[in-house]
Amino acid sequence: MSAPAKIIDGRAIAAQIQTELTTRVAELRRRGVVPGLAFVRVGEDPASKVYVGRKEKACAELGIVSETHILPEATTEAELLALLGKLNAANHLHGILVQAPLPKQIRESVVFATVLPTKDVDGFHPVNVGKLMLGDDTGFKPCTPAGVVELLVRSGVKTSGAEVVILGRGNIVGKPMAAMLCQKGAAANSTVTICHSATRDVRAHCLRADIIVAAMGVPEFLKADMVKPGVVVMDVGVNRVPDATAKTGTKLVGDVDYKNLLNIAGQITPNPGGVGPMTIAMLLQNTVRAAERAAV
Repeated sequence: MSAPAKIIDGRAIAAQIQTELTTRVAELRRRGVVPGLAFVRVGEDPASKVYVGRKEKACAELGIVSETHILPEATTEAELLALLGKLNAANHLHGILVQAPLPKQIRESVVFATVLPTKDVDGFHPVNVGKLMLGDDTGFKPCTPAGVVELLVRSGVKTSGAEVVILGRGNIVGKPMAAMLCQKGAAANSTVTICHSATRDVRAHCLRADIIVAAMGVPEFLKADMVKPGVVVMDVGVNRVPDATAKTGTKLVGDVDYKNLLNIAGQITPNPGGVGPMTIAMLLQNTVRAAERAAV
């Protein structure tokens, strides 16, 4: 049996990044600039409440001042856009994050395009998406794929020339992940394949991969017989599945069959404790960058 995979500790790496940001926040405050971030949540989605709460806590620990705007489920698109207009104009705010999912009467694409690109710390505005595709680092990158890249770099994973398979073609992870890793430059230069629901033989693609990023939203989709020894596996999935032994009757699992890949993979992220903490760390980093730009 091969040696167990090296576990990529997302919590430790996220803490490292936050420590690095502490110095930058202190310098901003010395110059009279206090980084400010607005959260907007529409409705009472339980997961959204948890996610925003974690982000608020991380801001407080770092010295970023945050404010949260909670709107009722019945809020109209026009009402939300009016609020965003006010937040765009607020000089004390350097970043704005609208927590998904949004109620069905509100179009996410319109909301993402309304937040100013300079305050779009989620990286979803069309201007920032375009900059990402063009390899223009002046834009903000989406937090989760940016966090995956940081995990790879800080874990010593060589991306240049690597065969990368991304499971999932979503706008939040899959597509931007591919755009980041295929660029010409450091922490990129990979040959990228995106697999999705219409891919004929996902297993064949995965078997040749040096790095796999699983972001399909399918519980434990990536099995042991789909990977080669030594592969680096990044599990982005968050899925709730039945579990009779749990108090709630459910448990959270990723998109990777973690326990059965442990003795095959070279490096692997746990779930939880892998990619999740990095998403918040990159949000904080984007917010500090936005404040630094505003302070120039």
